[in-house]
Amino acid sequence: MDQDFEIYDGIVVPAAALRRERRRSKYGTLADLPDEELADPDELERMVYKEMWGPILALPRQRHERAMRPNIEDGRVDWGAFGTVDFDSYRQDFDRLRYKAERLKDKQMDLVIMFQIVSERIPGTAKYKVLKYVRKGILDPDDIENWDVWQLAKLYLRILRLQRERYELMERSRQRQERRAEAFWRSMGC
Repeated sequence: MDQDFEIYDGIVVPAAALRRERRRSKYGTLADLPDEELADPDELERMVYKEMWGPILALPRQRHERAMRPNIEDGRVDWGAFGTVDFDSYRQDFDRLRYKAERLKDKQMDLVIMFQIVSERIPGTAKYKVLKYVRKGILDPDDIENWDVWQLAKLYLRILRLQRERYELMERSRQRQERRAEAFWRSMGC
């Protein structure tokens, strides 16, 4: 077996001993491209996150949108000059009535789901006539003997009551905002 020898500092050493193992990049390499030209690992990670979460982040929101939104560049949040100091001036004040109305809406949606479950247990369409009489006040829910129909009528009345309360809260919130706006414009001399 032929071995190559080299002289290193006046000593004859096998060539294999002088070779150093090149550290490999954990991200891999390309044959015709220097390592400096390869994408930064952070950049690759941002691209993957944008691809994975982009469709979800693009969905419309159910709640109120803020007037001030940050810029997203390369997957990172960039607030810029207007996103830091001016954020408080763009942010809406907390409206206790609107918040309570949103919580009532959540409760109402839970009751609607329960209503649908109970409604599926009752065959036929007579249940709708019973609900109509209950809504008009012709029939008292406590006079209903069938437990499922009684439960359905009680849920129906609770849903209607929550909806009415929610609309009242939203109207009061709107009136309060109008009064504040009028006071602001009067203070401006308009």
